[in-house]
Amino acid sequence: MNRNKEIARIFEKMADILEFLGDNPYRIATYRRVANVLSELNVDVEELLKSGKIYHIPGIGQSSVEKIIEYLRTGKISKYEELKNKVPEDLLELMEVPNIGPKTLKLAYEKLGVRSKDDFIRAVRSGMLATLPGFGEKKLQNIMRGIELWEKSKERMTLIEAFEIGQEYLNYLKELKGIIEKVELAGSLRRRKETVGDIDILVSAPRQNWSKIHEHFVSFHGVKEVLLKGETKSSVILENARQVDLRTVEPHQWGSALQYFTGSKEHNIRIRDIAKSKGLKISEYGVFKADTDQWIGGSSEEEVYELIGMQMPPPEIRENTGEIELALEGRLPRLVSFQDIKGDFHIHTNWSDGIGSLEEMVNMAYQMGYEYVVIGDHSQSARVANGLDVERYKKQWKEIDRLQKEYSSKGFYILKGCEVDILPDGSLDLPDSVLAEFDFVVASIHTRFSQDNTYRILKAMENPYVNLIGHPTGKSYGSRQGYILDMEKVIEVAKETGTALELNTFRADLSPEYVRMCMAKGVFIAIVTDAHAPAHLQYMHLGVGLARRGWAVPELVLNTRDVKGVREFVLRKRKLLAAV
Repeated sequence: MNRNKEIARIFEKMADILEFLGDNPYRIATYRRVANVLSELNVDVEELLKSGKIYHIPGIGQSSVEKIIEYLRTGKISKYEELKNKVPEDLLELMEVPNIGPKTLKLAYEKLGVRSKDDFIRAVRSGMLATLPGFGEKKLQNIMRGIELWEKSKERMTLIEAFEIGQEYLNYLKELKGIIEKVELAGSLRRRKETVGDIDILVSAPRQNWSKIHEHFVSFHGVKEVLLKGETKSSVILENARQVDLRTVEPHQWGSALQYFTGSKEHNIRIRDIAKSKGLKISEYGVFKADTDQWIGGSSEEEVYELIGMQMPPPEIRENTGEIELALEGRLPRLVSFQDIKGDFHIHTNWSDGIGSLEEMVNMAYQMGYEYVVIGDHSQSARVANGLDVERYKKQWKEIDRLQKEYSSKGFYILKGCEVDILPDGSLDLPDSVLAEFDFVVASIHTRFSQDNTYRILKAMENPYVNLIGHPTGKSYGSRQGYILDMEKVIEVAKETGTALELNTFRADLSPEYVRMCMAKGVFIAIVTDAHAPAHLQYMHLGVGLARRGWAVPELVLNTRDVKGVREFVLRKRKLLAAV
């Protein structure tokens, strides 16, 4: 699907340039819509052209189709080449920065002679930008904070970005049938860290095949630069500036190498100390007797840990934060797994700001083997997200009822939900009389991120119809650090009111630390994808990985309940707060 992504990137860039130039807002919105649709297609765009299906995709008009055809034929879009000459492309990168919009960039371009990204950053840091009208101290502070976040985000990938790259590379390496025995993602990506530096891939194969594997690795279509090509290790830089490293080991070394290259460093140091105390040595090549260097095992990860007398901790919790002590005692808890998940509580459709239709989103959830899905489109205050008012929700309910008739015989349930805005005073965007008609309610903050929002969330949780607080801290990697929040108080009131807290896969919010606090206090979390397209639903397994990093157990993950259990969860809160 790389061509889909590349064409989507070009449409996004054209929208950026037009916005900078102050062009027609409708055309800008059209280009962004095409970019969103193309980036989420799970079929190659050329196949859609051949079948004619592309002409029936909402959001892609004739003019856009012609540009797509031009790219497939020539590798370029002439409109983009024309627009690129009107604005320094380097400067446009800054449109990705929080708190920097096209008007700010254009003003700096015209009044200060800013022509590059570095020019703009110098203008901010030197105080030159402060000489322009409308740039007060607070605005400049927000711009500086945005630049710092953006620069930091360039150093590391989000978990989702890293997984997509890693998975594509894995599939590419698996083309070497009969040459590779095993291949796996390692490092912080395997541990499902919220952000990832470099992507590590481990392969086991007979030594005579290593040179072919490394040659194939560096020939990947997205490689921009080969940093190293060897027999045991190769490293490349991709066109998107991300680094991927490959290591090869012999089949009998697989387990010890996977354990070693998964990390973390702190976990591995402790493991080696334990091995040393038992007269053993552990390296990426195996487990050895310390006095004779005799290899005694390491073909599987389980064997590595068994040889030093402990359970194998799941990769996600190998951070030396208590897992080793429990593993030595054989008392590691069973963490939630993807197989435990029975539904998703927070997805969007094209009724609000989603790309997929209600039917497409429901069908994907069903295909994933779920028992239910909650449709959670935005409420009316989210105007930029095409939020629904009461009448539109009622129309959507009729469509859900129609679909439910089709899916009832399959044992699948479509729950009527919403993502209702928590307003600045802590009240909700919909009246209780309407909220009471939903099967499940997610309440979220989408405004005023610069203030302490503890009060707003606490008040929302006291509403008997709010079942889940969406992306509780407001964090969004690379664009927002999150608002001020007394999380301990939020968790305490969540327990008292019977409200769950959301682990949002796309935002990596809750953090593992907060998930662990929830587990300790007996507070339910719900793992959600916040899906805006059918393909997004499949990121649930990454959300499960994030939950496992916080030591989440099935008993306190709402998704592990069947539909009856979910309805009981909703009803219990309504009865509890009604009694109060």
